[in-house]
Amino acid sequence: MNREQLAKMIDQTLLKPNVTLDDLRRHCETALQYGFGAVAVNSAVAGFCAEILKGSPVRVAACVGFPLGQSSAAVKVFEAQEALAAGAGEIDYVVNLVDVKSDRWDLVGEEMRRIAEACRAAGAASKVIFETCYLTHAEKLRLCLLASRMRPTFVKTSTGFGTPGPGLPTGATLEDVRLMKEASGVQVKASGGIRTTEQALAMIEAGASRIGASNGVAIVEGLSE
Repeated sequence: MNREQLAKMIDQTLLKPNVTLDDLRRHCETALQYGFGAVAVNSAVAGFCAEILKGSPVRVAACVGFPLGQSSAAVKVFEAQEALAAGAGEIDYVVNLVDVKSDRWDLVGEEMRRIAEACRAAGAASKVIFETCYLTHAEKLRLCLLASRMRPTFVKTSTGFGTPGPGLPTGATLEDVRLMKEASGVQVKASGGIRTTEQALAMIEAGASRIGASNGVAIVEGLSE
């Protein structure tokens, strides 16, 4: 794998709530310079970023129901459709963990189906964020099995904002990537805590076909020519 190939697998991420439009412009310009696959941003600025990236291969990945997932399915679908209309080419949405933890799997599946279908209708990719740091093995597996039926484009490990407790992993792990790849039958995005080239390559080796990182420049530049 060379630097160009690795860059195309990275969603260069800027999801802090206190950034400026100038910060986002520079973020998009960096993505163009390095040839990242996408910029991952909050949905409210999807249109702004899409205008900067217009005509380029760099996609806008708009994050929906982010980072807690605690809005209704109807609200998430509306937010996704609004971002898609503004120019987003991908949607990363967070599952409703209250529904997961309450065994309301019919609602979890219906939400997944509706958002995946909205993205397909727009010719866009959909990514379902599990927030694995809060989940049991059984819950991860159940979400993967739902994804195998509802067919989002990707299942994704984490938001990067989860805080389960001291000493516990908050982002992507190799074990989760392997499980999600094997059980879901769809592509896997590893995200959360990936800061080095070595970590990114390990996630790809484990089965990830996309990496979410705010440190994409260092990850790419850390790869030998």
